[in-house]
Amino acid sequence: MAFSEEDGTNGASEASEEREAPSKRRRLGWAATAWLTFYNIAMTAGWLVLAITMVRFYMEKGTHKGLYKSIQKTLKFFQTFALLEIVHCLIGIVPTSVLVAGVQVSSRIFMVWLITHSIKPIQNEESVVLFLVAWTVTEITRYSFYTFSLLNHLPYFIKWARYNFFIILYPVGVAGELLTIYAALPYVKKTGMFSIRLPNKYNISFDYYYFLLITMASYIPLFPQLYFHMLRQRRKVLHGEVIVEKDD
Repeated sequence: MAFSEEDGTNGASEASEEREAPSKRRRLGWAATAWLTFYNIAMTAGWLVLAITMVRFYMEKGTHKGLYKSIQKTLKFFQTFALLEIVHCLIGIVPTSVLVAGVQVSSRIFMVWLITHSIKPIQNEESVVLFLVAWTVTEITRYSFYTFSLLNHLPYFIKWARYNFFIILYPVGVAGELLTIYAALPYVKKTGMFSIRLPNKYNISFDYYYFLLITMASYIPLFPQLYFHMLRQRRKVLHGEVIVEKDD
């Protein structure tokens, strides 16, 4: 699921960032903390540039058509740059599992490169604007949250925004992603893009059309789990509730 809320993938724990920030900075070392701070500042700036570009485009053109083309280079650069978050987990400078970070980042890469970049007829769909707006606001909030947390000076508004904006942005982003993939289905089926047909020397087959259908279906079990996880985190962080996780 491309629209997702990572837990601590940039050096700051979601649930107890204010209590644990000083000890984490000591554990990570000044070099790692300095790098993570720089990384999060750069990503905040990148997504701010995207937001400003989108607003200016709409104010000048009065339409969403052509919007994706105007921001695609910046979007591709900063979203692909986020692959470093997997590296951060691999080398142990952030407390998130490599698997979790890998799934979250790669799902975004999938939406950017294998959907909107590769299937040009869908780039002017309104659904693309939906997930772009949701991603942009979310990432500005998320990366600024991590930056201030690493500096141990987290403004309450940033924390409040981090744990409230997602309530609306998460469903909007997911809806945008699903509608965009749905809009891509006819083109994928007609062209057979990224599909491997039999017979071939490797004796394997792959149908990208059905892969996209399976991807869409995967949102059904994943979305509620991630959404309610963030709601629990919200209660824990903003209201100090102790959440007891039940073992299955």
